[in-house]
Amino acid sequence: MTTTTRLPFITLNNGVDLPALGLGVFQSPPAETVTAVESAIAGGYRLIDTAAAYFNEREVGEGIRRSGIPRDEIFIETKVWISDYGYDATLHAFDKSARKLGVDRLDLLLLHHPLSSAFERTLGAYRALEALLADGRVRAIGVSNFMPQHLDRLLSETSVVPAVNQIEVHPYFQQTALQRVHAEHGIATQAWSPIGGITSYAGGEKRTFDDPTLLEIARRYGKSAAQMMLRWHLQQGRSAIPKSVTPARIAENFDVFDFELTREQVAAIDALDTGVRGGPEPDSITLENYGIPIPEA
Repeated sequence: MTTTTRLPFITLNNGVDLPALGLGVFQSPPAETVTAVESAIAGGYRLIDTAAAYFNEREVGEGIRRSGIPRDEIFIETKVWISDYGYDATLHAFDKSARKLGVDRLDLLLLHHPLSSAFERTLGAYRALEALLADGRVRAIGVSNFMPQHLDRLLSETSVVPAVNQIEVHPYFQQTALQRVHAEHGIATQAWSPIGGITSYAGGEKRTFDDPTLLEIARRYGKSAAQMMLRWHLQQGRSAIPKSVTPARIAENFDVFDFELTREQVAAIDALDTGVRGGPEPDSITLENYGIPIPEA
């Protein structure tokens, strides 16, 4: 991981530099997304993560344009939804996302889920990503929520090793075995729910934000538990995309470059892993249960 000014970058397996810290917009209402993106970029963010199934790509694009920062200085990534898997459908999914975002080229395009119940469609979708990469319409391609068995089959039947696998990672769910697979193949790990926001859903009994270990480490630096978690990701070489629509919280999440956790502190956070997934099991995402249409641009 190399550093330019204050913002670290991760060099992907095809030489593209991915900003290590970015803004996620999962469940960000369209009406609030424009302001969130504009605020994040003004505060120094250069990576924005969205997805076709978030239904806010158009607002992400508007926020980027309003920021006044040149397009080539912003790293835009989005994800193809399972309803648009298959070679031709995925090529069209790229067109829909690019038009909504108002760009000609995407920096990173991911498949949102492995769709193990119809993996031939997943393979067709990934081959479309390979074609988009070869044509220069995307700078890097990857996947999201793929487990080792999904990666094994993908790698055996396609040509381009994914640059990124975006997965649930936070102190309570670290997926270390999957991350080792990533390291073996040169796949960068990008953490969604990196500060464990998902542990707060549905009245969860344990919230990362309340964890005494994280709060004690945070106290020593005059920081928040969220900042401890983001620093932990960065020091372990992961990309993280915390989500917020609140300008103050967006700024706080970016204020993690003026301190460094000790080896003992990193180990203490590592020891918090419960092995309990907060999001859905990847194989539970099927067309029957989650096959929603993605509108045209």
